[in-house]
Amino acid sequence: MMGKLFGFIVAALFFAAPIQSNAQNSYQLAVLKYNGGGDYYANPTAIPNLIQFCNNNLSMSISKETPYVEVGSSDLFLYPYIHMTGHGNVVFSPAEAENLRTYLEGGGFLHIDDNYGMDEFIRVEMQKVFPDNELVELPFSHDIFHQKYDFNGLPKIHEHDGERPQAFGIIVDGRLVCLYTHETDLSDGWENQEVHNDPENKRLQALQMGANILMYAFLN
Repeated sequence: MMGKLFGFIVAALFFAAPIQSNAQNSYQLAVLKYNGGGDYYANPTAIPNLIQFCNNNLSMSISKETPYVEVGSSDLFLYPYIHMTGHGNVVFSPAEAENLRTYLEGGGFLHIDDNYGMDEFIRVEMQKVFPDNELVELPFSHDIFHQKYDFNGLPKIHEHDGERPQAFGIIVDGRLVCLYTHETDLSDGWENQEVHNDPENKRLQALQMGANILMYAFLN
């Protein structure tokens, strides 16, 4: 019940947008700061660019400020959507795993985007968070691929090992609480163009898929 109530409040804020001045933003997103030595601060322009895209194209009202929040902090509960990325070396303490589980079960949403090298760590650490809920691959028919923009699975932004891009999820009581995107480098495509020199069509695909993820997180 708590999760549904939180989701309802967030959805109301999410689309409460442009009636007010641009200086008055409804809420913020945040980036997860984790221990273990991994570069949680990777892709610093990614979330701000995604926010700008969503505000401009989907009439959302999201603050441009994107703070870093620690896994074990009570501040986690201030943000309805948390983004996590990096290249590996992620470690959650038991207290951090419990805090993250409480946040997600209470209506929060976590998007983990593997920036290459996170997979072996994420699978172990997320099992600490949800010992009884495995990461399962989401089919192309899943609603997350068919929000404002239609996709047949994740777009491939960068090539690494020749593997296909995959979207995995953790589902708790019928709700997708965590999305893990692997072998896509989605958030690289959100960064400023000069960072990776990606073609504009790739950047647009990445931003549109990111917008789908945000819409799904707040409306489901």
